[in-house]
Amino acid sequence: MDGRRVIVAEDDVLVREGITVLLNRFGHRVVAAVGDADALVDAVREHTPDVVVTDVRMPPTLTDEGLQAAIRLRRADPGLPILVLSQYVEQTYAAELLETARPGTAGIGYLLKDRIGDVAEFVEALDRVAAGHTVVDPEVVRQMLVRRRDPLARLTPREREVLGLMAEGRSNAAIARTLVVTEAAVAKHIGSLLAKLDLPPDEDDHRRVRAVLAYLKG
Repeated sequence: MDGRRVIVAEDDVLVREGITVLLNRFGHRVVAAVGDADALVDAVREHTPDVVVTDVRMPPTLTDEGLQAAIRLRRADPGLPILVLSQYVEQTYAAELLETARPGTAGIGYLLKDRIGDVAEFVEALDRVAAGHTVVDPEVVRQMLVRRRDPLARLTPREREVLGLMAEGRSNAAIARTLVVTEAAVAKHIGSLLAKLDLPPDEDDHRRVRAVLAYLKG
């Protein structure tokens, strides 16, 4: 696989340099590494990257400048894949970001920064986003499930597993490999769980993930 041209936006110099070194080592090329949201927007205009990696919290207020910059960039260019990193699970942030996912748009992702420590998992998530998939951190999904126990009470343990993997942006084939079952079994579980949640089945990964997350956030 050819390396992708990446822009990294992170105000912590050590984290920014660490991500840069990591991605370069895996064959990607970091064309710009910046420390604030305005610099991120400028860098995207200058370099037209294949994918953007940005922190949620950026100067000057260290609240959600990075997230808002990502949303602005997506609205200006729906074909730009963006992976957003967050220190903590922020359900509202994840939902706001995923609202930019529409059929035919580029991939979008929301990961906790802890995932950077698992190098292979982090790079795989970046590659999935760059390839057009929607990726949601497993911990975000887990906390959403915990907060919305009642509507999910009808799901079997296996259907919960499938739901979590769906929300991570996994295809039916990838879910089948993970659970060591057939794709036909996965399709059956998906049809069953969506019916139990009063959500219509849909083969589009973006719409599928957005529908599940919309239901979970209430």
